[in-house]
Amino acid sequence: MTTASATESVTSQSVDVLTFGESLITVRADGPLSTHQSATISMAGAESNVAIGLSRLGHSVRWLGLVGDDEPGALVLRTLRAEAMDVSGARVDRRGTTGLLVSEPRTSEITRVTYYRAGSAASHLEPADVVPALASPPKVLHVTGITCALGSGPRAAVSEAVSTASARGVTVSLDVNYRSRLWTREQAAEALTELVPHIDVLIASDDELELVAGGDSETAQVSALLDRGVSELVVTRGAAGATVFTRDEKISSPARPVRVVDVIGAGDAFVSGYLSARLDGLDVPHRLARAIATASFVVACAGDWEGLPTRADLSSLNAADSTIR
Repeated sequence: MTTASATESVTSQSVDVLTFGESLITVRADGPLSTHQSATISMAGAESNVAIGLSRLGHSVRWLGLVGDDEPGALVLRTLRAEAMDVSGARVDRRGTTGLLVSEPRTSEITRVTYYRAGSAASHLEPADVVPALASPPKVLHVTGITCALGSGPRAAVSEAVSTASARGVTVSLDVNYRSRLWTREQAAEALTELVPHIDVLIASDDELELVAGGDSETAQVSALLDRGVSELVVTRGAAGATVFTRDEKISSPARPVRVVDVIGAGDAFVSGYLSARLDGLDVPHRLARAIATASFVVACAGDWEGLPTRADLSSLNAADSTIR
C-alpha cells in the first residue's frame, strides 16, 4: 500500500470509531523459550483489541497503522480483516519490521514479557498517516498512551489527531494505558497532560490518574480533569471494578465474579464495552455495566482479544443456568 492510496480510501466513508496504533505479533510460550517450549502465535495491540471488541458488538470500525513488509504484518492485517475491520488506511512500511511481543510464564503468578518493537514499522507513524482519515469524521476517535510512547512521530500523530477531531466535534477517547517498559512516568505525564483539553472520555487505572492530573489524592485529580474539560472520567480498579465520574454523578460498580484465566486484554475489553454502550446512547450506569461484562468474557479466556463477546454473548451472562441454548 502507498500513502496516497491509503489517504484516498479512508476519506471516502465515515465509521463509528476510528483508532490507530501499533499491532504486533505475540508469541506465547508454555515456558522459557531457552528450553524449547512450544508456543502459540497471535496478534495484539491495545487499539486493535478495542477495535475488535467494538466490531464484534456491531459497530463499524477503522484501524490505521503501519506494519512491516513481512509475514507478521500480513498476519496482523489478515486478522483484522477477518474481524470485519476497515484497514483500508493501514500501510506497509519497509523502514522497519512488524513489532513482536514474547510472553513466557515463569511461575503461576509471574509471566515474563519482552517487547521487540524499537525501530518497528509502527514507530515511523506520522500525522499524515492519520489526520486525512478525519476528513469524514467518525463518531469516536480512540487513542492510547502507548502510541505516544513509540516515538516523536507517533506522539505527533496522536496530538494532531485529537486536536483535529476535537475541533470537528468528534468524541475523543483516551486510555492512558501506561507501559513502564516504553517510557518513564515523567515522560508520560508530559505527553498526556497536553492531550487532556481535547479529551471527552478519559480512561485510567487508579494508579494512572496522576499522570494526567497531578495531585496527591483521587478527589483532587478527578476535579482537575473535569475542570479541564473531560466529560466522563472512567477509573478502573482491577478486581474491585470501576467508577465513572461526570459533573453530575459518580457511579461505581464491582467486577463480575468469574473464574479468571488470563487478565491480559481485560482493560481493552472494558474500553470497547464502554464505548459501545456510549455509541448506543445508554446512560452511564449501563455503559459501566456493559464494560464490566465485556471484560468478564476476556479474563475467562486465554489471549488478548480472542474471548471478546458478541451482543448475543453479552445476553448470555444473565441466563438462568450455565448452559447457552
